[in-house]
Amino acid sequence: MRVVDVTLFYGKRSGGIRTYLEAKAGYAASSGAFEHHLVIPTEQRSLRIVSSNGYRVPLGPAGLGPTLRELSPDVVLLHDPYWTPRLATRVAHEVGASVVAVHHSSAALHAAGLPGPDGIYARALGRWYRRAYRDVDAIMTVVDPEVDVAGVRLLPLRLGVDPAFHPRLEIPRGDHVLYVGRLAREKGLRELLEAASGAPEPWPLHLVGAGPAEDCLRDRARQLGLADRLSLRPFLASRQDLAEAYAGARCVVLPGAHETFGLVALEAAACGVPVVTARTTPSSRLLGRLGGTFVAGDPVDLTRAITRARGLKRDPELGWELARDHAWDAALSAELRELQSFVGAARACA
Repeated sequence: MRVVDVTLFYGKRSGGIRTYLEAKAGYAASSGAFEHHLVIPTEQRSLRIVSSNGYRVPLGPAGLGPTLRELSPDVVLLHDPYWTPRLATRVAHEVGASVVAVHHSSAALHAAGLPGPDGIYARALGRWYRRAYRDVDAIMTVVDPEVDVAGVRLLPLRLGVDPAFHPRLEIPRGDHVLYVGRLAREKGLRELLEAASGAPEPWPLHLVGAGPAEDCLRDRARQLGLADRLSLRPFLASRQDLAEAYAGARCVVLPGAHETFGLVALEAAACGVPVVTARTTPSSRLLGRLGGTFVAGDPVDLTRAITRARGLKRDPELGWELARDHAWDAALSAELRELQSFVGAARACA
C-alpha cells in the first residue's frame, strides 16, 4: 500500500506531528510493510514563518495537486486543515485514493493561541474545519472531533514513544519542575508561572523549547518575582538528550487546556517520572500512578497537582511497562492494519 502524509506543520523544532511522521517513515523503511511518502512545503515553493518552529507556508496551491497525481497513493493523510485540503481531497479521489484527515489539533487550541476573544475565533475556525474536511472519507483522532467536524467515520490515531524513552535511574533527579514544548500562549505557560508563584516551596522551573511567547514569559516571571527560579533552555533535537532531561526532573508538567494527545506526558512517564496534565489531556488516561491532573486554567489546582507529583518517587517498573506497551512499531503496525481494512472496504463499495 502506498501511503502519503501531507502537512504544513513539519519544521526543525516542531513537536508531535514531526515525531509521529519520522517514526512512521522509519517504520516503513525498516519493515517494508508499505511505501511511505511525506509531502511538505519545500524551500523552492514556500516562505518560512517568522517566530515559528521552522514551519513554511506554500506560495499557492499549484504544487500539491501534481505531486499527489505523480505519487498515485492508495491513501492520503491530511495533517492540518490549511494547505488547500479540499483541492488535495479532490485530486486524491481522482487518482482513486481514500482521504483521512488527522485531527492533531482543534479549533479551540488554535483560538487559544490568538490574541483576543477565544469564543469568536473558535467559532470561525470551527467553520473552517467543517468546510475543509467536508469531503474526506474519515477522520483519525484520539479525541471526539464532533465540535469541529460531524458525521464522518472515525479512525483511532495511535501515538507511541521512541526507544530512547525509558527509565534512567543513573541520572540524578533534580528539584525542578520541567515543561517541554512550544513556548506559546495556548500552552498554559502563564498559568504555570502563576502556579510557581503560589507554590508553598520555591521550586525551580525549567522551560525547554522555542516559540513566540518567550519574551512575554520572561517579563511575567520578573513581575511575579520568579526570575531567579526560571530557566529557559532551547529546543532539544536529540531524543537521547530529551529523555535525560525528563529523567532528571522532579516532575514534568503539561499545563495546556487543549492538548489533543499530550505526547510529552507519555514520553516522560515512560522514563518513570511523575507527570502533571490538565484533566482534559487524552494521554493522562494512560499514565496510571505516575499521572496527576488538575482543572484546566486553574493555577491553584495546578499548584496542588505539582506539589503532589513532586512528592512521588520515580517508578521504573511502570516506566518500562509504558515504554513497552506504547512502542512506535506496535502503534504504527496497528495503524497500518486499520488503514488497509479501511481502504479495502472503500474500494469494495466503489
